[in-house]
Amino acid sequence: MLNSDSNVKDCLKSLTLLCVEDNLTTQFLYKKIFYGVFKAIIFAGDGKEGYEQYLNNDIDIIISDYLMPNLNGIEMIEKIREFDTNIPIILVSSIEDLDVIVRALKLNVNNFIKKPIIAGEVMKAVENSSKLLIANKYLEEQKNKQLNELKEKDSYHLYQENLAFSKELNILKNDFYYKMIDIESTLLIDFFYSPLDIVSGDAYSVRKINDEITIYIIIDGMGKGLSASLSSMLMTSFTNHIIDMMIEEKNFNLFNLINSVLKYIRPILLDEETVSADFIVQNHKKDRLKYSKFAMPSALLQTNDNEIKKLKSNNQPISKYIQDFNISTCDTSNITKFLFYSDGLIENKTMYENKLYAEFIENDFYSSYTKKDFKNKLLQVLDTQEDDITFIFLNKLSLQSYIIDEKIFESRFDILDIANDWYSDVISNICSDSKIIYSASIVFTELFMNAYEHGSLGLDSNDKNELLRNDTYFETLKKKEKGCNKKITVSLYKVLYNSDTYIISQIADEGCGFDTNILSKIFRNTNSLNGRGVFVSRESSSGIYYNSIGNVVLFLHKIES
Repeated sequence: MLNSDSNVKDCLKSLTLLCVEDNLTTQFLYKKIFYGVFKAIIFAGDGKEGYEQYLNNDIDIIISDYLMPNLNGIEMIEKIREFDTNIPIILVSSIEDLDVIVRALKLNVNNFIKKPIIAGEVMKAVENSSKLLIANKYLEEQKNKQLNELKEKDSYHLYQENLAFSKELNILKNDFYYKMIDIESTLLIDFFYSPLDIVSGDAYSVRKINDEITIYIIIDGMGKGLSASLSSMLMTSFTNHIIDMMIEEKNFNLFNLINSVLKYIRPILLDEETVSADFIVQNHKKDRLKYSKFAMPSALLQTNDNEIKKLKSNNQPISKYIQDFNISTCDTSNITKFLFYSDGLIENKTMYENKLYAEFIENDFYSSYTKKDFKNKLLQVLDTQEDDITFIFLNKLSLQSYIIDEKIFESRFDILDIANDWYSDVISNICSDSKIIYSASIVFTELFMNAYEHGSLGLDSNDKNELLRNDTYFETLKKKEKGCNKKITVSLYKVLYNSDTYIISQIADEGCGFDTNILSKIFRNTNSLNGRGVFVSRESSSGIYYNSIGNVVLFLHKIES
């Protein structure tokens, strides 16, 4: 039967819920109630933002508080009903005003919930409000069934393309998905990989050789299409294979690595085919780069004095005839930013007539503090993408001189609101933009809770999911708190860069950390329930970065000039 409880619950997993609520604690409660129930949950902090989220996302159901800043719940619903008279809406209120109820009924509000929130009542209201929507979706699915069958061939082709792209991503190895290096100073490592087609001529890898040494590799096959892609992917795969063996045997050597790769790729290349490549090794403790650049564009390095230096290619392109190659060394003790990239970045046309991005790149790099800044500047001037674009953006920070506040919190659930209020107060003293304050607070809440749950109390994702299913989550937290003396330290830094201000927040717990390699799986699979809070945090900030063991996380927000 279509509207049976099991069918309703199954169908809810395909829907997107919009929660409009200005109270962060209530938002957190909603996350626990709806965890795993919906395909996606989108949060908004007031009626105005809720309306914007409705316009910009494919929303299926809305649950909204009544009393909120900017637009209250009724005012927001009035604006939504101008476009959509059918979307199920649940109104939450702590008051019993007859006028409010009458207005809500006229706006076809499906259900009412009175505060304080009770999980069972919320779920019942959501399920009841969803039944009509689910029935309509079922009828629409039946109506389109024949059309979907006609599209099977196209779907199969797309499926194969997605498999090919997934295979490419497995070939590219990145040991620093949203991780930082924290030795003498803090190094943030960011990446941008945008193939023009599913079959890409660009490839990259970033590998951790040991705690002191990292290697950055960018490979660009000549031309476009399958031949260029095969060359770059085969070369990248073999390079990673050799690096894996060297790491295992603890005998990494850049010369031996490149020599082995050239011996492997030479017989594979066609007579007239060439490949460009960067092999750049960074020693973080000694502040030194060793590099072999094979016909790649100049890398950009920015000094402490804001001078832009260039690392030019020191080798010819790789072909089946290449024999010798050079390795050069560069002192990086006074370098604060690095940019390594393929030629697709600078050879792309911009919106300005007869100008390539090569004319903009140095100024954009100089004026960008983060990869997000640089990416935004690139997209502002870029015309239609004409080639694969790959770049690696590094930012070296020395934070201690920029600290503005620090506080140590006990690991208790009732500390969450206190920590949120303290954090919001500090941010509000620096920034007057309510959206930035709200976004920063959302990220702080998510990552502070991660430090509390996983770091201090030692709950892993599987344990947490099981507790939520059994409705014993909060009970277990209280039990674990009794034997926990671990603290959570929050540090805030304020950095001025050109005319912009950046707030850098760091949360450190005293736990054992976690396997940070799972971050790559989280960010590749946004449908995964595990790590959803980390994914949301990334989307609401200018970047998040964990240390190698996962018990320190740093995140950034930009205050517009």
